[in-house]
Amino acid sequence: MFSSGRDCFKNVACFVCSLGARIPPATKSENRGMSGSGFDANKTDFEMDYDDDVFVESDVELDESDTVAPDDDPPQKMGNPSVEVTEEKQEAAQMEKLKAVDAMSEGKLDEAIDHLTEAIMLNPCSAILYATRASVFVKLKKPNAAIRDAEAALQINPDSAKGYKARGMARAMLGKWEAAAGDLHVASKLDHDEEISMMLKKVEPNAHKIEEHRRKYERLLKEKERKKAERERRCQRTAEESDALTALKDGQVIGIHSCAELESKLNAASRTSRLAILYFTATWCGPCRFISPLFTSLAAKYPKVVFLKVDIDEARDVAASWNISSVPAFFFVRDGKEVDKLVGADKGALERKIAQHGG
Repeated sequence: MFSSGRDCFKNVACFVCSLGARIPPATKSENRGMSGSGFDANKTDFEMDYDDDVFVESDVELDESDTVAPDDDPPQKMGNPSVEVTEEKQEAAQMEKLKAVDAMSEGKLDEAIDHLTEAIMLNPCSAILYATRASVFVKLKKPNAAIRDAEAALQINPDSAKGYKARGMARAMLGKWEAAAGDLHVASKLDHDEEISMMLKKVEPNAHKIEEHRRKYERLLKEKERKKAERERRCQRTAEESDALTALKDGQVIGIHSCAELESKLNAASRTSRLAILYFTATWCGPCRFISPLFTSLAAKYPKVVFLKVDIDEARDVAASWNISSVPAFFFVRDGKEVDKLVGADKGALERKIAQHGG
């Protein structure tokens, strides 16, 4: 019984070690098969087995040093946009915001959140309040909370640069590099600052790597689909050719009794790239009786040529469709088209034409 490749390798390794040699350990690149990821460092691009509908970001080496685990705190309080905001509430909200700014300057971020939450309750229609609280959540490394506030700000003001900035930074903390880059670019266009530039320098390399990996994956997937389609076409052609060969009797004369039967045999000859010879005859025809034995012997001599025989009295529809006015008549057909014709019982001419067109 044969051993597996792995067992053979182990046997060889044991033998080498018994001689005093050492087997070098596998390098890091050799172990980067990433089980389940579809990536194998020892395979070429087009040999990689990618799942049809799975794009695997883990195949890409990214700088994730600044990412954090998603925060799963209960959602923060959000204001009711339907409440009436009076001038007094606006002033009170502004006071709470100022207290929040003071708290942030002293590093009291949780206290700042409390003041901003109170401000939002007083003035729930202020995009800047939500965006400011989002920026504090970013500092607290609570990206999901920051995203909720940033999106509330953008719902109120779609051009909130601070909202895009906070959401972009939060998405970067979660490792959503492409989305983060998109938000930060919009924020930079609306109101550029140095912090956005610094974030983009961290985010863009990862986003570009993922984009390139996706393009590579899509190319591989298209190539895989192309090869699959080509295999299916080849299988279809093989099946059709097999069916066609089954319908053709190598070395024998095939009797034709209807137009449908003739069409089937000519189609089979075309699919197998064979010459077909259509011989029209009649039982009362003397020259036909003279040349028929030769036609049968030529079928055995040229087994890759399709020999078809039509009795014009039995298959009148076939004879009519070919405008037969005298017999014997021979029509040479290739790929469904008539390429030559012979009328009369000329044995020499018949075999010469078969040799000429049957090669």
